[in-house]
Amino acid sequence: MATLKDIAERVGVSISTVSRVINNDNSKVVSAATRDKIWKAVEELGYKPNVWARKLVKGEDLPPSSGKKAGAILSVPQGNFSNPYFSLVVKGIQQGLAERGYELSYLHTIDELQNPAVKQKVMKDIRVDGLIIVEGIDSKLYEYFKKNVNVIVGVDLNDPTIPTVSYDRISAAKTAVDHLISQGHCKIGFIGGLGLSKNIRREKRFRGYYYALMEAGLELNEAWIIDAHWQIENSYESMKRLLEQGGPIPTAFFVASDVMAIAAMRAASEHGLRIPQDMAFVGVDNIDLSQYTSPPLSTIHVPKYEIGLTAARLLADYLEERSNIPVKVLLPYELKIRQSSTNFDGND
Repeated sequence: MATLKDIAERVGVSISTVSRVINNDNSKVVSAATRDKIWKAVEELGYKPNVWARKLVKGEDLPPSSGKKAGAILSVPQGNFSNPYFSLVVKGIQQGLAERGYELSYLHTIDELQNPAVKQKVMKDIRVDGLIIVEGIDSKLYEYFKKNVNVIVGVDLNDPTIPTVSYDRISAAKTAVDHLISQGHCKIGFIGGLGLSKNIRREKRFRGYYYALMEAGLELNEAWIIDAHWQIENSYESMKRLLEQGGPIPTAFFVASDVMAIAAMRAASEHGLRIPQDMAFVGVDNIDLSQYTSPPLSTIHVPKYEIGLTAARLLADYLEERSNIPVKVLLPYELKIRQSSTNFDGND
């Protein structure tokens, strides 16, 4: 069965652009040529857009909810929508809903929800019985959804009253840093971003990094903690600045996502550092590209597709009253050791 991602790849646009066109969302301008290409791809790939979208296109009244409608919101900036981590989570959500006969009525990022037209559509116009929220969103919006949507399933949400799916981010980060320590590293930096708390020390992957250092009796150097705001370019530029300052630098970095790790590795290589002899790296996510970097990137494998698939299946179970206890499902992670973190000689 074709997915929004398949259409996006065929046309060469983002998944959110495809979603907006298919759902007749005019909150952002999409050229007529692009719209034509998307609808052509829909036909060629055999994708069946939901009946709501078709009626919106024809200007017809919306039908009453059939109980087979679901929505999804991703807590990522619009620019990160096609991030390899989130794209696979979304693919899992789409597959899981489809196999249980549910249609994905909308898929939006938190940036898109800042647009009043999109927010109106999500909160008032498009009626869904179930909603999957991938990571945290604004508390007021979240409370609205809890009051007005029958079932919510969270992906890495801290709410014991709803079913959630995740992996142990703290433990995964600690495993990555423990690996670097086992390789002889005593000076280890961190690259990541802020969560909803706006405090990097409360972010789960930072906490795992911190716990590993404290357990090993190692120094936490504030100058080696980089808040890259989850942006690839920020990771690259921040690493460049750190190396150009001329002060003490770490011999290793734990980076909270592979895409930021790859950017930081490039900055280190351009500065003349050898990886891993002068600076080692471990990332998180195990995106496909990580095994093809030079050298291949050590990383934490996260079951991205399975997280989305499990979240969708949980949503269907609760909507169909197969379960009513808010379970917390933790899927396993795995450390993938590659050449970016081995062969460190321990010399400063």
